[in-house]
Amino acid sequence: MTENQINVMIIEDDSTAAQIYEQFTKKLEHFTVVATAGSGEQALELLTIFTPQLILLDVFLPDINGVELLWEIRKKYRGIDIILITAANDVETVEEAIRGGAFGYLVKPVIIDKFLSTLKHYQSTRIELTENKMINQDKIDHLFRTHHNRRTQSAAAAVTELPKGIDKHTLRLVRDKVREVQQSLNVDEFAQLVGISYSTMRRYLEYLVSCKEMQVEIVYGSVGRPERKYRVTNST
Repeated sequence: MTENQINVMIIEDDSTAAQIYEQFTKKLEHFTVVATAGSGEQALELLTIFTPQLILLDVFLPDINGVELLWEIRKKYRGIDIILITAANDVETVEEAIRGGAFGYLVKPVIIDKFLSTLKHYQSTRIELTENKMINQDKIDHLFRTHHNRRTQSAAAAVTELPKGIDKHTLRLVRDKVREVQQSLNVDEFAQLVGISYSTMRRYLEYLVSCKEMQVEIVYGSVGRPERKYRVTNST
C-alpha cells in the first residue's frame, strides 16, 4: 500500500446502497474498498483482522445504532476516520456525530457529487497531514476552519433537509409518541395517540419506515384486506 492509499470499509445493511458507495468510491484514485459489513458485529469482527483508514458508516444498522458503533470504534481504533451516510437527520444524532469526531455527515438519499467531493476533501486533508511532520499556525487554522465549516454545513443540512410534506416539529412530536409504544399499531391507532389525521399519520409513519426507524408488519385477518401495522425497530 502506498503512503497515499486509502483503504475504505463500508458499514451498511442495505446491499444496494453499499454497492453504489463501493462503485463510486472506486472511481477515485488511491481509494480501495477492502470490506463491506452489514452489521455492527460484522464490522467489529473485520476490524480485528485489518484497520482501514476510512469507514463509511450508516446509522440504522440491524444490531446497533451507528453512532454507538462510532464511539465503540473510537475506543479501540482511534486512527480510523469516519464519514456517516444515513437517513438520520435529527439533531441528537448530528450532535453526537460531531462530538464523536466524524469527518463528514451525508444525508440519504445521497447526492453523488456531494459524496465524491467529501471523499476528495478527506483525501486532500489526509495528504496535508501525512506529508508534513510540522505544520504552521496558518495551515492549522485552515484545516480546522475548513473541517469545522464542512461539519457545520452537514449538520445544518441534516436538520433542515426534510422531504416535502414532513415538518420538523410534527416529526419530533411523532417520534416522541411512537417511541413510547411497545407493540404494533395501525395508522388509526397511532393517529389517535398523536392527535393528528389519518393521512398525516400515515405519511409520517412511512417516512420513519424509509429511515428504518420503524418497521411494517402485515397482519392477515380472517376476512377483509391485510392490515399494515407499525412498530419501532429495535435499533432506534
